[in-house]
Amino acid sequence: MKSVGEVMAIGRTFKEALQKAIRSTEVKRFGLGLDRYDKWLNALRNPAPRRDAGTAQPAPAESAVRTPGGEGDDPADRTLQGESPDAEWPISQPKLRRKLAVPCQGRLYYIRYAMKMGWSIDAIYELTKIDRWFLAQLRQLVDFEDEILSVADAARGAVGNAPPPAADMERLKRVLRQAKQWGYSDVQLATAWEISWQQVRHLRTLMGITPVYKLVDTCAAEFEAATPYYYSTYETPYLTAHCAGDEATGAACAADSAAWRCEDEIRVTDRPKVVIIGGGPNRIGQGIEFDYCCVQAAFAMRDMGIESVMINSNPETVSTDYDTSDLLFFEPLTLEDILNICEKLNGRPFAEGGGLLRGVIVQFGGQTPLNLARGLQQAGVPIIGTSVESIDAAGDREQFRQLLERLGLRQPANGIARNAAEARRVAARIGYPVLVRPSFVLGGRAMEIVSDEDQLQHYMRYALEAAYTGAETAADSPILIDKFLDHATEVDVDCVADFAPVARPDRQEHNGDDGGRAVICGVMEHIEEAGIHSGDSACALPPYSLPAHIVAELKRQTRMLARALRVRGLMNVQYAIKDGEIYVLEVNPRASRTVPFVSKATGAPWARIAAKVMAGMSLDALGVGELPDPRHTAVKEVVFPFNRFPGVDVVLGPEMRSTGEVMGIDASFPVAYAKAQIAAGMALPVEGTVFISVRRADKQAVIPAARALADMG
Repeated sequence: MKSVGEVMAIGRTFKEALQKAIRSTEVKRFGLGLDRYDKWLNALRNPAPRRDAGTAQPAPAESAVRTPGGEGDDPADRTLQGESPDAEWPISQPKLRRKLAVPCQGRLYYIRYAMKMGWSIDAIYELTKIDRWFLAQLRQLVDFEDEILSVADAARGAVGNAPPPAADMERLKRVLRQAKQWGYSDVQLATAWEISWQQVRHLRTLMGITPVYKLVDTCAAEFEAATPYYYSTYETPYLTAHCAGDEATGAACAADSAAWRCEDEIRVTDRPKVVIIGGGPNRIGQGIEFDYCCVQAAFAMRDMGIESVMINSNPETVSTDYDTSDLLFFEPLTLEDILNICEKLNGRPFAEGGGLLRGVIVQFGGQTPLNLARGLQQAGVPIIGTSVESIDAAGDREQFRQLLERLGLRQPANGIARNAAEARRVAARIGYPVLVRPSFVLGGRAMEIVSDEDQLQHYMRYALEAAYTGAETAADSPILIDKFLDHATEVDVDCVADFAPVARPDRQEHNGDDGGRAVICGVMEHIEEAGIHSGDSACALPPYSLPAHIVAELKRQTRMLARALRVRGLMNVQYAIKDGEIYVLEVNPRASRTVPFVSKATGAPWARIAAKVMAGMSLDALGVGELPDPRHTAVKEVVFPFNRFPGVDVVLGPEMRSTGEVMGIDASFPVAYAKAQIAAGMALPVEGTVFISVRRADKQAVIPAARALADMG
């Protein structure tokens, strides 16, 4: 086994459930095909000289390869399987046979390509050994794509200034309803029809094509279920009973759109509601630690008498236990699916105000819900807690630099780049080595320490392909370049604050007593030096070697940042300490992966407290104050999957690789650290010979450790 996570999707048919599952995996695909990474569709729209499908094709010239923001294909614009939005068609026979014969994450899309190229179900079965029933279902989806494309002109006319004839509109409505019943997303239809997904959404709403929600009975129909969960589907509407009668009455009812109904099983109460968006599938950089926060948020809403609504697609988590929240939806975490649920629960359009939905929590589920925050806000959905603007201000390099200058805080020399040429100029200005990474990603994805210009050029060309979700452009998500602080100590600080959110934290001064405050949850000193991703580094709480005045200054700077960003909820700050100077590396006004560790180390449910603050309570009302350092020491250690991937590079760096963690607690730091190592599966030797090999630059630093080992015999 090599996977680290999974999703679950529910639909009325296999076809619908499959397409929902594909977009739930968050690999930049919105269904089986008809998206921007569909080679067949791209070739259909940009025909090139026909290739010989029987032979492999030569690699494109280097000049044809794009760099971010440059001409040609952008190598950063790829799916998590490495597929780019190119027009490679037809697929060469050797490549296609290899993709079908070898099980891999992207094989499903190549089965579709094989069908597009005329392969029979039997031929595909011989290579894949996938049951013919499933292949037949895929064939129906592939064949239906021709119908979707055949109504493209009608769709463009319907959303434009040239409405098509009534017969074409009726056919468009039939195809659109069938597409939604078979799981096609608005993004797929928008790509096929060359319009925006918002236009598709508006069109199907006008046509009355909206989802209904079906109940999964957790009591097997023996008695009424108190804890059911829901999934969306699209049904064929039926006429209500009062339309029965003579022919004239039936015809009149059929013409009245209000007479048509679809069975909706959702139970919507009149209680105020808060939606919690989960983290989706577990993956490196975003896993169970965020689910812990979402579960605590659900418990907090229950304590406050607010109906908690959980939306997630991950069946492995506590958040998707049917009795964790008041309402549970197993749905893909896409803007389309989340908006559908929010509109259903609010009971009225958001523009009218006074709905049942008090707000949505996007700060607890990791990067996935954060990527949805701006779109939800633009649709009128209320976001509670720290504002979207504050989250963006912390992630936008220029806004963040201005904020730190205003507060008088240090940060490493840095710059931003949108293409390779800009990256070279920035790196030359601040000096190598530099730390480069995309903006708005989690888990240090595609983050790398770069030592010279050749390595930087390689990074800009190849290392970004897995960094983006598929919706961004180089302008939306520039490359961040920082001076790398070698031999520095890294520190994480978590806090909870209850400041009133504002629309533009970067344009306002907030001095004096404005009714809010920040409470430090914990200060964690990393054991590995700066340069190792915080998710891969062991850490200790309280700090095991930092002087008291440094810890006090870290807390002071954290409170300043929370006030300036108007944080309402959790915030994590990462610092580097070099030669007694404190540098701010990153500020995340959201739940971090350290929250469960800090909560268990200090004995305080910080995520639950933060959720109550986000829902309107104050820290004073909750009686929350800063806790003294615990009398024990807690050490977090991480677990790596290297034994599952023979030959992989085990040298750690700024991109996260761990898949789990453990905690060791003891009255002393050494024993707590030893417990953590044992819990992580590390066998600690008590005798034998020690072999030490270090690079020349580390020889002085290793002498104390070597001497200690020698003294132990």
